[in-house]
Amino acid sequence: MKKNRLGKSDIMISELTLGCMSLGTDINKAKKIIDAAIDHGINHLDTADLYDFGKNEEIIGEAIKNKREQIVLTTKVGNHFDKEKKTWFWDPSKGYIEQAVKNSLKRLQTDYIDFYMLHGGTIEDPIHETIDAFEELKQAGYIRAYGISSIRPNVIREYIEHSSIDGVMTQYSLLDRRPEETTLDLLHANGISVLARGPLAKGMLSNDAERVIRRKGDEGYLDYSYTELCAVHQGISQLQQHKSSRNTLALNYALKHPAIATAVFGASSIEQLKENVAYNNTQQLTNEEYDQLKQITKANMYTNHR
Repeated sequence: MKKNRLGKSDIMISELTLGCMSLGTDINKAKKIIDAAIDHGINHLDTADLYDFGKNEEIIGEAIKNKREQIVLTTKVGNHFDKEKKTWFWDPSKGYIEQAVKNSLKRLQTDYIDFYMLHGGTIEDPIHETIDAFEELKQAGYIRAYGISSIRPNVIREYIEHSSIDGVMTQYSLLDRRPEETTLDLLHANGISVLARGPLAKGMLSNDAERVIRRKGDEGYLDYSYTELCAVHQGISQLQQHKSSRNTLALNYALKHPAIATAVFGASSIEQLKENVAYNNTQQLTNEEYDQLKQITKANMYTNHR
């Protein structure tokens, strides 16, 4: 599988990333999914300390402890949680980040994290304090690079201007093209990679799209009504003459912009994993196909956090 550089760092990540939030709590099942991902060329795993209140990190730590050198490991911080009470609150303070990274390292059974992300962020945060925390962790060798997971253009611009982030994880798909309007070109111009999460739009762009839209689409998706989702589905069907799977089409769309280093998908079963790793990067979208896909979807825009 093709690998792309993460920002200006020396980290190379596979163009598909296994998002681990939906792995579940069965360690044996999770190990099989992770092993299958590695066997298919994926080297990048994405988790967060908040997922299952630390349990997800523990499972990943156990699953990769004998193959750590094969893995680029990403986790996130900022949600100050209580494992016993199952509660959390937003805390991007330097003190909490310095405490939380040590807890993540212990759960992950490793002495370093490849890519450490702030798990959200608002313009009201003590952003310079947060940046100081990440910079010091990087200098101390606890992390190799850092970034933010955010859809907020105003927050992203602050980090571009004041930090040395190497990546931004943001929601991006054919049904959520908001980053095209505000951030993709800007991040690319600054040498910062984008990790595109949600490229299959909760399954509405997957091989199983028709069933998912019928089951989940009644209330629409972002600014799409159910009727509009059906129309997009029909339009994509008419474009599938090259016989790419829908998964491949959606992933290729998300990866088309040069800012995108990887597309992050979740898998709760081996079958779901295989459906995504069957993605064919030799069937890259032509410019004509790319433009046609844009014509049947919306150039949605952010209304908040501008």
